[in-house]
Amino acid sequence: MIIICPCGEKKFEVDENLIPDKGRLLKCGSCDQTWFFNKNVSEQTEPIIDKPAKQKKTLYKDENINKSVSKAPIKPGSELVKYKPKYNFTFGKFLSYIIVSIITFIAIIIVLDTFKDPLSDIFPNLELVLYNLFETLRDLILFAKDLN
Repeated sequence: MIIICPCGEKKFEVDENLIPDKGRLLKCGSCDQTWFFNKNVSEQTEPIIDKPAKQKKTLYKDENINKSVSKAPIKPGSELVKYKPKYNFTFGKFLSYIIVSIITFIAIIIVLDTFKDPLSDIFPNLELVLYNLFETLRDLILFAKDLN
């Protein structure tokens, strides 16, 4: 769907699934004007920030795009802006996932080591597996120390 900013200078192509039925607060990236947009209401609400709007915001459905756009005169700076969702996965998030995974792994090892006697009835080779795991972790620590 195409949404026009209340200032009338920018048009945004937004995926209809990104706007819920009850509406959503939108902000123009060009003029920083903020307004509430409801896709089910034909009358559009006034902008939240008190800035004079040149024209009311209008909503064009997909079948009316060519008709409406061809009738309106094209102003400089009123080109169609395609909305692309931001990619939110950052290096900081990646590191936090790694840290949480390491802490979870250590917690599982501690729980298994704490309850190894009752669990060895269910898993007969648990003590051998834990011993090998501890030796592998010691070898990794020694390897990391040797790198320095």
